[in-house]
Amino acid sequence: MKMKRIEFNKPIYTYEIDASQHVSNIAYIQWMEICRVKLVDEVGLPIHEMNKKGFVPALVRTEIDYKKPLSMGDEVTVVMWLSELGSSSAKMSFEFYNQQNNIVATGEQVGLFISLESQRPHKLSDHDRKRFEPYLASQ
Repeated sequence: MKMKRIEFNKPIYTYEIDASQHVSNIAYIQWMEICRVKLVDEVGLPIHEMNKKGFVPALVRTEIDYKKPLSMGDEVTVVMWLSELGSSSAKMSFEFYNQQNNIVATGEQVGLFISLESQRPHKLSDHDRKRFEPYLASQ
Protein backbone atom coordinates (compact mmCIF):
# COMPACT_ATOMS: atom_id res chain seq x y z
CA MET A 1 0.00 0.00 0.00
CA LYS A 2 1.34 3.41 -0.98
CA MET A 3 1.91 5.87 1.85
CA LYS A 4 -0.56 8.74 1.89
CA ARG A 5 0.63 12.34 2.17
CA ILE A 6 -1.04 15.61 2.98
CA GLU A 7 -0.40 18.14 0.23
CA PHE A 8 -1.64 21.59 -0.72
CA ASN A 9 -0.42 24.48 -2.82
CA LYS A 10 -1.09 28.19 -2.67
CA PRO A 11 0.19 31.53 -3.91
CA ILE A 12 2.37 33.69 -1.69
CA TYR A 13 0.43 36.61 -0.20
CA THR A 14 1.76 40.01 0.85
CA TYR A 15 1.10 39.33 4.55
CA GLU A 16 3.54 36.38 4.37
CA ILE A 17 6.47 38.59 3.31
CA ASP A 18 8.94 39.93 5.90
CA ALA A 19 11.34 42.89 5.87
CA SER A 20 13.85 40.96 3.73
CA GLN A 21 11.19 40.66 0.97
CA HIS A 22 11.09 36.86 1.42
CA VAL A 23 8.46 34.65 2.98
CA SER A 24 8.61 34.91 6.77
CA ASN A 25 9.48 31.89 8.89
CA ILE A 26 6.09 32.36 10.59
CA ALA A 27 4.36 31.52 7.29
CA TYR A 28 6.15 28.16 7.17
CA ILE A 29 4.92 27.38 10.67
CA GLN A 30 1.37 28.33 9.66
CA TRP A 31 1.59 26.07 6.60
CA MET A 32 2.73 23.22 8.86
CA GLU A 33 -0.33 23.81 11.02
CA ILE A 34 -2.60 23.68 7.97
CA CYS A 35 -1.11 20.25 7.17
CA ARG A 36 -1.64 19.00 10.71
CA VAL A 37 -5.28 20.12 10.71
CA LYS A 38 -5.80 18.53 7.28
CA LEU A 39 -4.27 15.29 8.60
CA VAL A 40 -6.56 14.93 11.61
CA ASP A 41 -9.55 15.88 9.46
CA GLU A 42 -8.62 13.28 6.81
CA VAL A 43 -8.18 10.50 9.38
CA GLY A 44 -11.62 11.29 10.80
CA LEU A 45 -10.39 12.65 14.12
CA PRO A 46 -10.75 16.44 13.84
CA ILE A 47 -9.70 18.64 16.76
CA HIS A 48 -13.25 19.14 18.02
CA GLU A 49 -13.75 15.34 18.13
CA MET A 50 -10.49 14.86 20.03
CA ASN A 51 -11.69 17.50 22.46
CA LYS A 52 -14.91 15.52 23.02
CA LYS A 53 -12.78 12.42 23.70
CA GLY A 54 -10.76 14.37 26.29
CA PHE A 55 -7.45 14.91 24.48
CA VAL A 56 -5.79 17.34 22.08
CA PRO A 57 -2.57 17.52 20.06
CA ALA A 58 0.29 19.74 21.22
CA LEU A 59 3.61 20.55 19.59
CA VAL A 60 6.84 19.87 21.46
CA ARG A 61 9.39 20.64 18.72
CA THR A 62 9.62 22.42 15.36
CA GLU A 63 12.63 22.52 13.03
CA ILE A 64 12.86 24.10 9.59
CA ASP A 65 15.83 24.09 7.23
CA TYR A 66 15.61 26.84 4.62
CA LYS A 67 17.30 26.13 1.28
CA LYS A 68 15.94 28.80 -1.11
CA PRO A 69 13.76 31.86 -0.49
CA LEU A 70 10.18 32.26 -1.62
CA SER A 71 9.04 35.74 -2.70
CA MET A 72 6.01 37.58 -4.05
CA GLY A 73 4.83 36.00 -7.28
CA ASP A 74 5.89 32.52 -6.14
CA GLU A 75 3.64 29.61 -5.27
CA VAL A 76 4.38 27.03 -2.61
CA THR A 77 3.46 23.37 -2.41
CA VAL A 78 3.58 21.87 1.07
CA VAL A 79 3.85 18.10 1.56
CA MET A 80 3.62 16.30 4.91
CA TRP A 81 3.75 12.71 6.15
CA LEU A 82 4.45 10.92 9.41
CA SER A 83 8.00 9.69 9.86
CA GLU A 84 7.30 8.18 13.31
CA LEU A 85 4.13 7.23 15.15
CA GLY A 86 4.25 6.34 18.82
CA SER A 87 1.46 5.47 21.21
CA SER A 88 1.01 9.12 22.24
CA SER A 89 3.29 11.02 19.86
CA ALA A 90 4.13 11.54 16.20
CA LYS A 91 7.01 12.98 14.21
CA MET A 92 5.84 14.83 11.13
CA SER A 93 8.06 15.53 8.12
CA PHE A 94 7.51 18.41 5.70
CA GLU A 95 8.81 19.47 2.31
CA PHE A 96 8.16 22.85 0.71
CA TYR A 97 8.45 23.31 -3.07
CA ASN A 98 8.31 26.34 -5.36
CA GLN A 99 6.37 26.44 -8.64
CA GLN A 100 9.37 24.95 -10.49
CA ASN A 101 9.12 21.94 -8.14
CA ASN A 102 12.44 22.85 -6.47
CA ILE A 103 12.64 22.10 -2.78
CA VAL A 104 12.90 25.37 -0.85
CA ALA A 105 12.73 24.04 2.73
CA THR A 106 12.32 20.92 4.82
CA GLY A 107 10.95 20.62 8.30
CA GLU A 108 10.05 18.35 11.17
CA GLN A 109 7.66 18.69 14.05
CA VAL A 110 7.07 16.44 17.02
CA GLY A 111 3.58 16.39 18.43
CA LEU A 112 2.17 14.81 21.55
CA PHE A 113 -1.43 13.94 22.35
CA ILE A 114 -2.30 15.46 25.73
CA SER A 115 -5.10 14.51 28.12
CA LEU A 116 -7.21 17.59 28.86
CA GLU A 117 -7.85 16.40 32.41
CA SER A 118 -4.36 15.37 33.51
CA GLN A 119 -2.30 17.50 31.10
CA ARG A 120 -0.14 14.38 30.65
CA PRO A 121 0.48 12.33 27.48
CA HIS A 122 -2.61 10.56 26.17
CA LYS A 123 -2.12 7.09 24.71
CA LEU A 124 -4.10 6.64 21.49
CA SER A 125 -6.49 3.72 21.33
CA ASP A 126 -5.52 1.04 18.79
CA HIS A 127 -8.43 2.20 16.62
CA ASP A 128 -7.32 5.85 16.67
CA ARG A 129 -3.67 4.95 16.08
CA LYS A 130 -4.60 2.84 13.02
CA ARG A 131 -6.27 5.91 11.50
CA PHE A 132 -2.85 7.57 11.20
CA GLU A 133 -0.91 4.54 9.91
CA PRO A 134 -1.59 5.13 6.17
CA TYR A 135 0.43 8.39 6.50
CA LEU A 136 3.39 6.66 8.17
CA ALA A 137 6.56 6.39 6.06
CA SER A 138 7.90 3.14 7.52
CA GLN A 139 5.29 0.54 8.35
